[in-house]
Amino acid sequence: MMDAVLIREVKTHEASVLSNLAMRSKAYWGYSAKFMAACENELLVTEKKLESDTLQYMVAERKGKVIGYYALEKMSESRFELDALFVEPDCIGSGIGKALLTHAKTAAANLGGVTLTIQGDPNAQKFYVAAGGVLTGERESGSIPGRFLPTFIIPLVGDDIA
Repeated sequence: MMDAVLIREVKTHEASVLSNLAMRSKAYWGYSAKFMAACENELLVTEKKLESDTLQYMVAERKGKVIGYYALEKMSESRFELDALFVEPDCIGSGIGKALLTHAKTAAANLGGVTLTIQGDPNAQKFYVAAGGVLTGERESGSIPGRFLPTFIIPLVGDDIA
């Protein structure tokens, strides 16, 4: 039996925990050290971000250890963006990402969201499509000029939100 996973609000002192988790999770896909160094600033979670009025951070925790997190950003009254979703490498494929995304979709819908926009890593495309994401195009990476990342939208109304 798998130990229970708790999804809870982040604590301000966990900023470095989330930054390090994001780097490990991104590196899971085999990116070079140079690539990872270029992503470091964009993946940095600060106390200021955790205290933002427009960003909501939630963590997945098992046995007191943070094993994943997401950040949800309110873009307008009806549109939210998944700003981040990262899972510990040894938990990838275990359902933690799906639980976090489901939680984010529900949170956005409860706040009046009609759509959830996502810019994902190309390695996560299959994951987001399986979760109901519709590929809408691509957006330039904030870390690597000239690198374009897939974008998705997930409707938050109707029967398909969970």
